[in-house]
Amino acid sequence: MTAFIVSAIILLLVVVAILVRPIWRSHPAASVGGAGEANLAILRDQLAELERERQEGTLDAQSFAESYKELQRRLLDEVDVTGSVTVSPGASTSDLPGASPSSSRRTVFALLLLLPLLALLGYALLGNPRALDPLQRQARLSPSQIETMVAGLEDKLRQNPDDSQGWLMLARSYKVLEKFPEAVKAYDQVSELVNQDPNLLADYAETISQAQGGSLQGKPGELIDRALKLDPNAPQALLLAGAAARERRQFAVAADHWSRLLAQLEPGSAEAETLSAVVAQVRQLAAQASAGRSMPLAGPRTIGGEVSLSGKLAGQARPSDILYVFARAEDGQRMPLAALRASVGDLPLRFLLDDSMALPGGRKLSEFRAVQVEARIAKSGTAKSSSGDLFGRLAGVKLGSNQLRLVIDQVEP
Repeated sequence: MTAFIVSAIILLLVVVAILVRPIWRSHPAASVGGAGEANLAILRDQLAELERERQEGTLDAQSFAESYKELQRRLLDEVDVTGSVTVSPGASTSDLPGASPSSSRRTVFALLLLLPLLALLGYALLGNPRALDPLQRQARLSPSQIETMVAGLEDKLRQNPDDSQGWLMLARSYKVLEKFPEAVKAYDQVSELVNQDPNLLADYAETISQAQGGSLQGKPGELIDRALKLDPNAPQALLLAGAAARERRQFAVAADHWSRLLAQLEPGSAEAETLSAVVAQVRQLAAQASAGRSMPLAGPRTIGGEVSLSGKLAGQARPSDILYVFARAEDGQRMPLAALRASVGDLPLRFLLDDSMALPGGRKLSEFRAVQVEARIAKSGTAKSSSGDLFGRLAGVKLGSNQLRLVIDQVEP
């Protein structure tokens, strides 16, 4: 901040010096400016010459008067002033119109005062004064720096385990580092405080969801419901509630939650336009479901097809077992880009994945040209893979592929 202010002051002083120097040193006639200044100098010389010739007697009174009148006419043509200008014979050339030294000095002092004030006013209106605050201009920390800070926070909490705010900070730090199981444990340390705050409940629910592979069912759903009881309009809770309903294919419920959230956003903002499109989409899905059409409309930014269970594994799954169908990036990221939840009893299942199924805080399907699509029968009940799960997987699936045939034919060792 100090370097910025010093640099700004230096630049301002340079500008003031450039503007003030010619005014301070200017001749009184400089206010006429431009080509007129040279013409006035010529008129002065001619007037002085007339005076000398009259005094020497080489010019009679009548010729002097005529020449003087001609010079006076040319002077009036040259100088643009209001009112009359009278220059009597014998007047000094310094009496010609022009700015006085005192007016030049006043101009200089006005510039010295006004320029800094105008600069400060312009910055206040068009700049970002908060950027001068050290707290507002901290550079984004690297993961290694965050790790160091987290380690220091862990040491402090070992010495003072009753520091509830410290545990909350640790939970959020773990979440930033994508250490979701550790974040859940940190939240568990302050469960009483979390249960009283709808925003903390929603964040806790999202953290558990990410720790169990992205599903909002089970405990995350319970926490979201609890948050909405405390505050029916809590933004993050409404967002997650809509996502949980969408995951259960309860499209009308999802539309209701997201519509309430939409009412809180600034009309015309990018967030409002995005959410409005999602609400329209889930309402369309709700209408299709009520009309008996289970398959949503496909498009160039969707991936869809049919999931079936291999006959050789049919005996290892029960109709009530939970089925997840999701898309992941092929770069190894574990968080799904889009996911839906069903049950084995729904097989064979027609599915469609799109951006409305993106997990809160995660990337979207439409950001990728090709992805990996997987169907998994979760024996543990969560989307996180575990031994004994049945799954099928397709790699290199391009966006817009809507006639996939995905067979669950493998067992997780």
